[in-house]
Amino acid sequence: MKQISHIIGGEVVTDGTTAPVFNPATGRQSADVLLGGEEIVERAVDVATNAHADWAALPPAKRASVMYALREIMRARADEIAETISAEHGKTHDDALGEVTRALEVVEFASSAPQLLKGDFSREVAGGVDTYAERQPLGVVAGITPFNFPFMVPLWMIPMALACGNTFVLKPSEKDPSSANLIHDLFTEAGLPPGVLNVVHGAKDAVDAILDHKDITAISFVGSTPIAEYVYARGCASGKRVQALGGAKNHMVVLPDADLDQAADALMGAGFGSAGERCMAISVAVPVGEETADRLVEKLAPRVRAMKVGPATDNEVEMGPLINAPHRDRVARLIDRGEKEGAKVVVDGRGLALQGYEDGYWLGGTLLDHVRPGMSVYDEEIFGPVLSVVRAGDYGDAVELIHNNPYANGTAIFTRDGDAARNFASRIKVGMVGVNVPIPVPVGYHSFGGWKRSSFGAHGIYGPEAVHFYTRLKTVTMRWPTGIRTGADFKFPTMGS
Repeated sequence: MKQISHIIGGEVVTDGTTAPVFNPATGRQSADVLLGGEEIVERAVDVATNAHADWAALPPAKRASVMYALREIMRARADEIAETISAEHGKTHDDALGEVTRALEVVEFASSAPQLLKGDFSREVAGGVDTYAERQPLGVVAGITPFNFPFMVPLWMIPMALACGNTFVLKPSEKDPSSANLIHDLFTEAGLPPGVLNVVHGAKDAVDAILDHKDITAISFVGSTPIAEYVYARGCASGKRVQALGGAKNHMVVLPDADLDQAADALMGAGFGSAGERCMAISVAVPVGEETADRLVEKLAPRVRAMKVGPATDNEVEMGPLINAPHRDRVARLIDRGEKEGAKVVVDGRGLALQGYEDGYWLGGTLLDHVRPGMSVYDEEIFGPVLSVVRAGDYGDAVELIHNNPYANGTAIFTRDGDAARNFASRIKVGMVGVNVPIPVPVGYHSFGGWKRSSFGAHGIYGPEAVHFYTRLKTVTMRWPTGIRTGADFKFPTMGS
């Protein structure tokens, strides 16, 4: 049986208890992952601390050269990376390749470290006085990442943190841990020195050790809202800088003038891609007006029924399994409750079984109509292949629906009306907005981040926001002696002369 170990200082570390890792398509165990706790975290932080001084002292261009090399390695090995992702997560090969591509964008942006870390300089702010500002690294930083993007999300964090001169401790999800070790190996191949990136596998005790460790200066987290809130509160209480990205309930408003075939196709990919296990998945369609709703459901239903579900090894598959049996069962129970609460099950994905894969964690695409706030399927983040249709009487009702939701990660509007689209983009109180774009995840040179209970902390992840998160500002004001003495001055200093 394959064993997935910690990697600290470039060395494999086999301490800890083990937990099983499963192939979601077959339901069979594929590996054991070692789970460490406080001692393993302590060891990783010590190594990262020792590696920091030399890494931070490198010119930004030298650090950027690792990112350039990593980019080429990732391009050359993209299929291999995608296969590693799919084997433990279950998403289709094309979807996994998309994950690799979006990770590449951040690596490419991090390659611009010399430009990103340029400071500011002002000459003669007063007589003979100059001022300059620079961004300096924090030290040892950590990332706690989720199962749904085991390759991309760590690379939303690591390249920017390293480019800024920090060293890194990664604690990935124990559900699909192989991608994290592969990331370490790819960085090593790209020339990253040992100890700059360390991988620690574990559960809650490892997370708590990271949150409490005095030498970890900053933490990036992506996961569910309850855990994001916990990470933020505990991390901040121990004096750390924390960004914690949580859950979502993303709505897509469909106006009566929209191209409904385009909208239906967009909802298929946004709602059922990666089996709905995306924090930016569209889980709520909001058609405006009864006629629009009826027509949209008519177009969606046959598409959902025809969607091909199966293992990632089948190149024709459009959706794979869920991550594990408990999660699949939870999603099915939410559908049960939604039906009892009055939602109409238009397409039912419960009970799906595939020949030869009977033990896999399958749930077919599910389409629910006449969903309302207050129903479990609306109020809870489902994180599965369930698309709910909530009918809005008019545009104002659709906006109010979104604003009344506690989450504000992403949203979209489909329309041909430029004025309506402009109003929506400006007015809506959500962090990421798409106009005729169903999943508005920003490219790598912008930053990702939701509002309200979808994100805790002042900074978005990756892009320009990451430079500010992973560095701190130092401002230097200097005057060189000229031989002229003016005596002591006890008033508050100004730069007027």
